[in-house]
Amino acid sequence: MLNLIWVLFFFSAFITALFKLVFLGDQQVFAQIMAAMFSLSKTAFEISLGLTGVLALWLGIMKIGERSGFMQLLTQALTPLFSRLMPDVPANHPALAAIVMNISANALGLDNAATPLGIKAMKELQTLNPTPDTASNAQILFLVINTSAVTLFPITIFTYRAQLGAANPTDVFIPILIATYMSTMIGLLAVASVQKINLLDKVIFSYLAGFTLFVAGILSYFAQLSQEQMLIQSALISNVILFSLVIAFISGAVYQRINAYDAFIEGAKEGFQTAITIIPYLVAMLVAIGVFRASGALELIIDLIRYAVHLFGFDTRFIDALPTALMKPFTGSGARAMMVDTMQLHGADSFAGRLSSIVQGSTETTFYVLAVYFGSVGIKNIRHAAACGIIADFAGIVAAIFIAYWFFG
Repeated sequence: MLNLIWVLFFFSAFITALFKLVFLGDQQVFAQIMAAMFSLSKTAFEISLGLTGVLALWLGIMKIGERSGFMQLLTQALTPLFSRLMPDVPANHPALAAIVMNISANALGLDNAATPLGIKAMKELQTLNPTPDTASNAQILFLVINTSAVTLFPITIFTYRAQLGAANPTDVFIPILIATYMSTMIGLLAVASVQKINLLDKVIFSYLAGFTLFVAGILSYFAQLSQEQMLIQSALISNVILFSLVIAFISGAVYQRINAYDAFIEGAKEGFQTAITIIPYLVAMLVAIGVFRASGALELIIDLIRYAVHLFGFDTRFIDALPTALMKPFTGSGARAMMVDTMQLHGADSFAGRLSSIVQGSTETTFYVLAVYFGSVGIKNIRHAAACGIIADFAGIVAAIFIAYWFFG
């Protein structure tokens, strides 16, 4: 899928540029495309280089959290919920532990740990699957929860926002929390309706009610504030929560008699390696998006959507962040590159820049997760997995747009 999208960017750019040259007489369009290729390859490297310090910092902190037992605490807290949501999985089966560990890693922003844990969970669930080439109910539920991305600590987004000049990189934390809650709940409801899961079961209902009350409390608090106060309070609360988590991680390490400094150094080394690893991916996607934009193809699509929205009398500012939303279900690196492109073009603190950040944090990459997780166990018949995942994606994107207008509009 990623290969198809990448190739289409270049072919679409070439066809659009050829049309502009032959029929519109634009003799500069190919020069602009080549300039974009060289410029954005340099930009991608500079962004990756700038990310090194911030990634090292946050992955170091998250390694302390991992070592101090916070992953295990989350596992213990969430196991009762998933044992009810997946009745076909025995109570003490290793799949449950792997599932909760994966979701905990995603929630804390430990992407490197989350994927191998997710594959392990899928393989454990496959041992219970009576039809190995067809996704089981438990596997579909697990995948949809992954694609809806319960994100409590979106490190990568904060990192890019900091690198691209945001005055307060974490001011999107509360909006992301609300948007990811909406995508997760809608995704869960979609699966529950197909699989006939009783969400009124007292254990399930208690967990969902607790999550809902928490988010409702946030909404009710911000609803009574003016937009100026909302921005101030959102930034303050976000920073207090995030730094409190850092202190909690370090405190846990001290209590467990773990060398927090050594854990930080180990995680920081991973951050350095991660920054190096993403260079070719960022170059590939930013260059592809750059030639697509320089040819005028992206502008044409966006203008058509803007015109349609304008006909209905709606505000069109959200259109500038739509490339991230349209890319998100298909490719995480592509959506990330679109987010970076939007923040570069309009500014990290622009409405479009903030909205693209919220969209990026609201859901995961449905088709990538589907391909990796189901592919790891040889599943060919995915049943309702893709449909429910797309429903969750759509809910997260719509929620992100409304929340962005509420907080930053």
